[in-house]
Amino acid sequence: MGSIQSEPNKDRRQFIKNVLKGTITGSLLLVIPAGADIEKIPEQIPGIRGKDWDMSKQNFAFIVDITVCIGCGSCVVADQREYRVPDGYYRTWVERYLKTFDDEIFVDSPDGGLEGYQTPRKDLGKPVRDTFFVPKLCNMCKDPSCVQVCPVGATFRSPDGFVLVDSKRCIGCAYCIQACPYSVRFLHPETRTAEKCTWCYHRVRKGLLPACVNVCPTGARKFGDLNDKNSEVYKILSGPGVLTVLKKDMGNYPSLYYKGLRREVI
Repeated sequence: MGSIQSEPNKDRRQFIKNVLKGTITGSLLLVIPAGADIEKIPEQIPGIRGKDWDMSKQNFAFIVDITVCIGCGSCVVADQREYRVPDGYYRTWVERYLKTFDDEIFVDSPDGGLEGYQTPRKDLGKPVRDTFFVPKLCNMCKDPSCVQVCPVGATFRSPDGFVLVDSKRCIGCAYCIQACPYSVRFLHPETRTAEKCTWCYHRVRKGLLPACVNVCPTGARKFGDLNDKNSEVYKILSGPGVLTVLKKDMGNYPSLYYKGLRREVI
């Protein structure tokens, strides 16, 4: 791949701006504001709404395809709107990886990718051979380190496989933040309790997709139940192609899979 162009083409730049403003059809329409009636939104994950939540029958997984991520930042915007995340903190973010012709790797994530990557870096002083984007979020581990170190049980893994935080029990010791190998947790500056991505648990329990999945304009984010053979994630993970997880050697057994993951990703 050639060096980065000095500026994105006009059509792509306008597309990104529209995504960030929520004017692309279907982009931010299902980001649920506080107080909204979630029951009136059409079900997106079949077989959940209005039925008993059988925790033994779900096996949720998240897939990120970095080969189609364009770094537009719409996922970060959706998350900020859904949860009113404080400025400077991110439950999900997008990293930009730049590789030069002498194989040097530069990684940045200004504002968590909130504004998208509309301009190239000009401080490298050398041509860039390749650029790609890597979204980051909670890996929803099956054997989470954060749960093991929490002294009061505020961080826990629910029977349906979601790693969550009980803010009423959290004492703000930050042990879980230090233990997380993916650096996806932070201490909320106002509540002084641990916070992180939950894969939009409140939405999933109502049969809705996570907000970031719902707004992705390229389909780089997928979510669903692996026990449902008709689900998109089941078909992807059981089909051709290589999918892997981050930091496999840590032994946390993440439920977040990456398609097209590069060896440069940390």
